[in-house]
Amino acid sequence: MSDQQPAPGVSAGYRRWAGVLVRTASVIALLMVVAFVVSLVLLALADAEEGHAAYGYLAVLLWFGIAAAVPVLLAVAIPGAVMTRRVRRAGTTPAP
Repeated sequence: MSDQQPAPGVSAGYRRWAGVLVRTASVIALLMVVAFVVSLVLLALADAEEGHAAYGYLAVLLWFGIAAAVPVLLAVAIPGAVMTRRVRRAGTTPAP
């Protein structure tokens, strides 16, 4: 069991920030998926012709961007999920 007791209610600001964090995590994840798909397209273009080799380097840069975004995604998604769980557990009872 944990030492923390669930609060009887959460404030409106807490609910708002929980939603903001979850939406931000969703946007970051979507951007990462788009970057991955674009990197695959760039690799296909780089492989198609000799003159388009720079596209392969752009794909590698996108992979570095994806790797850099993973800790940011975790830093936003985990607190957002915890806060959302607390909001749902508290129900609709407003905090005093």
